[in-house]
Amino acid sequence: MTDKTALVISAHSADFVWRAGGAIALHAAAGWAVTVVCLSFGERGESARLWRQNGMTLEKVKAERRKEAEAAARLLGAADIQFWDLGDYPIQLHGDALFALADLHRAIRPAWTMSHSRVDPYNADHPAVSAFAQEARIIAQAHGHDPATPVIGAPQVYLFEPHQPEQCDWKPNVILNISDVWETKRAAIECMAGQEHLWEYYTRVALQRGAQGSRNSGKPMTCGEAYEAIFPSVVGALG
Repeated sequence: MTDKTALVISAHSADFVWRAGGAIALHAAAGWAVTVVCLSFGERGESARLWRQNGMTLEKVKAERRKEAEAAARLLGAADIQFWDLGDYPIQLHGDALFALADLHRAIRPAWTMSHSRVDPYNADHPAVSAFAQEARIIAQAHGHDPATPVIGAPQVYLFEPHQPEQCDWKPNVILNISDVWETKRAAIECMAGQEHLWEYYTRVALQRGAQGSRNSGKPMTCGEAYEAIFPSVVGALG
């Protein structure tokens, strides 16, 4: 069993693919165990194509979105994908789920976590999940929470790119080179048939971040993913 672990907390069942698929694939290929938690299937607000089909029901939409996300997670190499089914538009982030997420932090002890931007005027579920994920991390560090299990350290938290970052007060300070796993991410993107209209959009995002990464590093980069790191990086040397 690997001791290199990471946790991706996705509001809806497609978010982890668009926004963190490269990070998952890259780290999985390097031997990391990446756990993905989908708090919702996106069954109300992010499944318009499915709802246009005759005879569609809420449970059928959930089942289809789950199938898509599981296929994408397999392609990306995620060690585990969990579906918590907490509702959608609005998502219901109750206390039991908060403590469950804190306990999951302690169980897998991630070196880093990822979730949504802190602001998103287009989707209230996203900032709610961002705050929820950060609160769970804080609880997992509290000695008084379930004293029988060890507290976690201080995993970095990366906020992945929102759909319209200029409206979300999101400022990327990390660009990850995902060129080597781009084809894998693109294949995972194509698993999300319920939102086919976003396939090319997120391809353009990857190419744009790759160009920016190349310019900022002086090294060739074709495709990238950008994140906002919340906490300072503690290093032994600069450069």
